[in-house]
Amino acid sequence: MALGVYGALSERGLRVPDDMSVVGFDDLPESRWLTPPLTTIRQPLSEMAATATRLLVRMMDGKRPEGTRTELSTRLVERGSTGRARA
Repeated sequence: MALGVYGALSERGLRVPDDMSVVGFDDLPESRWLTPPLTTIRQPLSEMAATATRLLVRMMDGKRPEGTRTELSTRLVERGSTGRARA
């Protein structure tokens, strides 16, 4: 999606991050190769997989989930696609 935003902004003569900041999600490997490199949110994929596996095993053992919501931390990876806010 962010790559499409880069293209749409370019077509309109707008520059990232000078005219518009762009933030992506998932921190795909390609994010660092865009020009400028994409600021993105990194999810804890290994922790997500481990949590889902524990939940699945628990349910296969006939037990109910411990809760209805599990919250895991994410991390902002700052790169070159975001600029300072203008007043």
